[in-house]
Amino acid sequence: MDDNELPADVALMWRVRAAPRRGPKPALTLDDIVAAAVAIADEEGDLGAVSMARVAERLGNSTMALYRHVKSKDDLLVLMSDAAVERPDPLPAGIGWRTGLTFWADGVMTAIRKHKWYANVPISGPPAGPNNLAWFDLALGALQGTGLPEEAKVGVVMGLITYVQGQIRVSFDLTAGFDDDPAAFEHYGATLARVVDPRVYPAVAKVLAAGVFAAGVGFEESNDADFDFGLQLYLDGVAAFIERVTG
Repeated sequence: MDDNELPADVALMWRVRAAPRRGPKPALTLDDIVAAAVAIADEEGDLGAVSMARVAERLGNSTMALYRHVKSKDDLLVLMSDAAVERPDPLPAGIGWRTGLTFWADGVMTAIRKHKWYANVPISGPPAGPNNLAWFDLALGALQGTGLPEEAKVGVVMGLITYVQGQIRVSFDLTAGFDDDPAAFEHYGATLARVVDPRVYPAVAKVLAAGVFAAGVGFEESNDADFDFGLQLYLDGVAAFIERVTG
C-alpha cells in the first residue's frame, strides 16, 4: 500500500473511495446496506444472522448489487460496528474531567446495549470510523483542562475504552447466561457455600460469610453497580495520575 493511500476499511467507513462499480448505476447506497444489516442483527440479536444474501433479500436486490458497495461480509461488519455507536451527545457545559468521562462511559454503554450483537464484532484496531472517532474525540475533550500532555490523554482514554469494552462484552455474556438460567445467578452464593471449604478458599469463605453473594439483589442492578464501581476505581487511578503529573 502506498504511504498516502488510506487502508481499505478506513476509506470505506469514511466514504472516501467507493467500491468498484460495474454496469448500471445501482439504486442502493452504502448507508442502505449498513442500516439493513444492523436491523437484521438487532431483530435476531445475533451477528451470525447477517449475511450478504439476507441483506440483499431485505432490500429487494440481488446479492451482486451489494458487492458493488462492499466486497465482503468482513467489510460489512466493520461498517456495522461504527454505525451501531452513532454520534455522541456533546459534553454538558461546565463539568469537570471526571464527570465528563463518566458521562462518556455511560453514553457508550447506553449506545451499545441497543445492539446485543455488538460484543461479537472483532476488535481489529484503534478507533478509526467517523462515529467511533467522535467518541474518542469526546473523551479526549473531557481531559482538556487537566494539564496532561496529549500522549497521556490518549493513554487515559485508551485505558478507559479497554475497561468499557471489556465490561460490555462480559455484561452481554452474563446477560445471556442469566436469561438461560436465572436460578444459577440467584442461588450463586448458596451454591458456593455448599462446596467452599474455608481452609482451602479462606478469602472466598469470608466473602460468603459477609453475604456479598446473598440472594435479593436483581441481576441488572448488580450488573450496573459492578460497572459503576469499576469505572470509579479506574477514575480514582486517573485522578492520582493527574495529580502526580501536574501537581
